[in-house]
Amino acid sequence: MSSQPEQPHQQRQVAESFGTDAERYARTRPSYPAPLVERIIEAIPGRRVLDVGCGTGIAARQFQAAGCRVLGVDPDARMAEVAGRSGVDVEVATFESWDLGGRHFDAVISAQAWHWVDPVAGAVRAAQALRPGGLLAVFWNAVEPPQDLREAFAEVYRQVRTDLPFNPWARPALDMYLMMCGKAADGIRQAGSFGETGQWRSGWDHTYTRDEWLDQVQTTGGHTEIPRAELRELLAGLGAAIDARGGSFTAHYTTVAVTATRQPGEITVQAAG
Repeated sequence: MSSQPEQPHQQRQVAESFGTDAERYARTRPSYPAPLVERIIEAIPGRRVLDVGCGTGIAARQFQAAGCRVLGVDPDARMAEVAGRSGVDVEVATFESWDLGGRHFDAVISAQAWHWVDPVAGAVRAAQALRPGGLLAVFWNAVEPPQDLREAFAEVYRQVRTDLPFNPWARPALDMYLMMCGKAADGIRQAGSFGETGQWRSGWDHTYTRDEWLDQVQTTGGHTEIPRAELRELLAGLGAAIDARGGSFTAHYTTVAVTATRQPGEITVQAAG
């Protein structure tokens, strides 16, 4: 009898691999659309924000710039150190084991990281951290190159043996992130302390040069563990595909968010239905 495949939050080696090159991560990863940040802030009762899986502080700094007091939690001390140098206070722990210490927040956010958190245990911990009326908002950037380039990228990954669990360009990235949204919403429902979940979207574009794209690729999940020779081959193939389009391209991003408001009352975990 075959065992069930591991869920992302169970893949701790990958989840805690991004700090291998934290400086590159901070330099190349995109931020999040200002309308999303503004919408979250407008929906919360105060300005105290907890950023789960804050990484190098990309989202945290956006909320700080908008007038919030932000505390980050991240399991990787290397990522936390980079965030700290940019002015973000970070406590190093997995969110499930993090010591709340009696503190409460107006928002719990998680940018590009909630899939590394147990969806039910994380929602329960978020409910414990939020004051009634506070908002849980978890969100992801889903990037989509032009279709012909995505197909070319997919072919490069098929040709290069990387040992990645799946081909990241075999289907539109938004499909995967919408699946993550569904899992997040189900975990929030099972936590039993939130109102109805909502889903928000923001679309935006960003133009990449060849080198900018290849720089960012190396920070995505699992790529830090690809042997150097295979990574060089992979990057060469991706670079050739971009060169064939003139050396740059415009990618379309869809930022998807799942939100829910903390309700008054005791925290009770509902059975999965």
